[in-house]
Amino acid sequence: MRIELTTVAGCADRPNEDWAATALPASGQGGTLVLLDGVTPPYGDDGCVHSVPWLTARLGGSLLELSGSRPDLSLQEVLAESIRRTAETHSLSCDLSHARTPQATVVVARWGEQEIEYLVLSDSVLLFGMSDGTVRPLVDDRLDRLPPGSLADEATVDARLRNKEGGFFTAAADPSVAARAVTGRAPLADVRMVAALTDGAARWTEMFREGDWADCLAVLRKEGPQALIDQVRALEHADTERVCLRRSKKHDDATAICVTL
Repeated sequence: MRIELTTVAGCADRPNEDWAATALPASGQGGTLVLLDGVTPPYGDDGCVHSVPWLTARLGGSLLELSGSRPDLSLQEVLAESIRRTAETHSLSCDLSHARTPQATVVVARWGEQEIEYLVLSDSVLLFGMSDGTVRPLVDDRLDRLPPGSLADEATVDARLRNKEGGFFTAAADPSVAARAVTGRAPLADVRMVAALTDGAARWTEMFREGDWADCLAVLRKEGPQALIDQVRALEHADTERVCLRRSKKHDDATAICVTL
């Protein structure tokens, strides 16, 4: 088994809000990966005295622990318990009902001797490289299904779409959001490679259209996560007219994990 992980901050004067980790049980059987992309809040009050990196570190740490040590729990149960634990640590000091309380996208994959489980919440991406040579993207596409222009006004997004039915969901302070995650299982024998990307790294395919997900996984397999992110940064620098970037920030935190089983 080979595991490669790279994370690069979007800019030098802001902390990296992504969080990623992998774990291999001492038994030598199976493993787990966790990837979070913290949601950058707009300027102003979010009801919390803590930062987004504070949230991703605590939520990510709990996800890694429980997904690696509690095979009796489904990944939805792991996410629900991790959100509950994290919320409990700051419920007395912060307004967790605020729409912009610190939150994150979530990807978790866990494999044992026979199968691999997955969970995806919001717009980070999980890719399975299958034994037959195909690539299976596992995504939560609710953001993509929103009507054009829906995300232009932050107040409207918070009031009508963020963690709302008919909108999209992220991991914040409500454990019940775990039931909204995209989940599934596959025979381990069918999967040869697993990759997880925050949207800053997934820009290679989603924004700049350098290739499809199979092409993206090929770059990860042949050149590694650092090379993929370096290519994304070069594309961002070259888009001086902001043809692809449009309203997006020029550089986003970018993280990629690649596991060859």
